[in-house]
Amino acid sequence: MSTTPQRVPYSVAARELLRNTLLDAACHELQSRHWADITMADIAVAAGVSRQTLYKEFGSREEFAQVLVMREAESFLDAVEHAVGQHLSDPAKALAAAFDLFLTSAAENPLLRAIVIEEGAEELLALLTTQGKPLVERAADRLTAVVIAGWPLIRRRDAELLGDVLVRLAISYAALPDGEASATAAAVSSLFQPYVEKLVREGTP
Repeated sequence: MSTTPQRVPYSVAARELLRNTLLDAACHELQSRHWADITMADIAVAAGVSRQTLYKEFGSREEFAQVLVMREAESFLDAVEHAVGQHLSDPAKALAAAFDLFLTSAAENPLLRAIVIEEGAEELLALLTTQGKPLVERAADRLTAVVIAGWPLIRRRDAELLGDVLVRLAISYAALPDGEASATAAAVSSLFQPYVEKLVREGTP
């Protein structure tokens, strides 16, 4: 029996479009300017709305930055989930592919480049470090779900520990890159391979 897709109310769809337009405008500005030099008025102009509209939607620059970082993180996690899904028969290869993709994408992403390279981006850096709890928890939950979906016999507490450690490690390498992403991914995969294979083996009847 087919089900009718649930319709999204216009007000919800319109608000989502507005938020994404504003966030996209900020990312576009970051391609050529430093975060410290970009004002909320600049973002509003780039998005084609008034500054009042921007503040009505996000409240403050700090709230806007938080939502921006979380949205970019979700896009990374979507890509990581896809990378893991391509290598379910080889957990170590899945880990290496996911880490490589994350670090490569982070190096190319305007927002992450602003956090890592620019002076005056302390406001953004804090969202990965001293104020990074919401980001770490969300990313760890997503990665835990990816691990359990890929290898459902792994115990949840083990998947949660693995997800938390890998997220914190990935953020550390993204904030302080050390060489080529592929080399870092290979090293991390080599380090975690025995542990991941042990989890999969212990969860196999």
